[in-house]
Amino acid sequence: MITSTEIKFIKSLSQKKFRDEYGVFVVEGEKMVQEALNSGFEVEKVYRKEDIGEAAMARISALSSPSPVLAVVKQHSRPFKAPCQGLYLALDGIRDPGNLGTILRIADWFGIDAVYASEDTVELYNPKVVQSTMGAIFRVPFYTADIPLLCSSYKGKVYGTFLDGENMYKKDLEASGIIVIGNEANGISEETAACVTDRLYIPPYPADDPGSESLNAAVATAVTVAEFRRRG
Repeated sequence: MITSTEIKFIKSLSQKKFRDEYGVFVVEGEKMVQEALNSGFEVEKVYRKEDIGEAAMARISALSSPSPVLAVVKQHSRPFKAPCQGLYLALDGIRDPGNLGTILRIADWFGIDAVYASEDTVELYNPKVVQSTMGAIFRVPFYTADIPLLCSSYKGKVYGTFLDGENMYKKDLEASGIIVIGNEANGISEETAACVTDRLYIPPYPADDPGSESLNAAVATAVTVAEFRRRG
């Protein structure tokens, strides 16, 4: 069974201020809940449709089609670890929850050592972010950071994609470094761009007849990271 107080509490977690206040977030779906249970995150409580009823599950679910299981999970805080040897992503103002979730899936797939995000990047525990990570949220080290400071203090290469950059496929790429991903509308900020050591360009095909103005942030991340890993 589930009480009306619990229902009210879980529904409140759709808002960031209550997620911050209680230090928890919601995970939905059999796969996602199992990922949470297998991770280092602390699962506070699991609710199953068979135990609480379909109507109650519909009330606490944020999905259009409520899943059979939902969990309340404690937010996970890691001691901050600065980038050293490895391949890292630095997110400079990613605002779309779907993009952030997909970028974390990409980071998980390609073995990115950590993801650093600016303060103005969408919140990690936003329900749409959580669901779109498909479990990567539980595996990829994620930190909030001052991106210009992070990049300027890093001793290795800092890569970023720009429309006036060098053709990524013809440029030497190192196996270690930070790859900066810019805001969906405005790209990499001027302050962060000043810290980029290598400006990359993902050429369209055919090169002299581009269609879209630019690539989606998550797609650009996938293309760039895949090329780094292919070289490595």
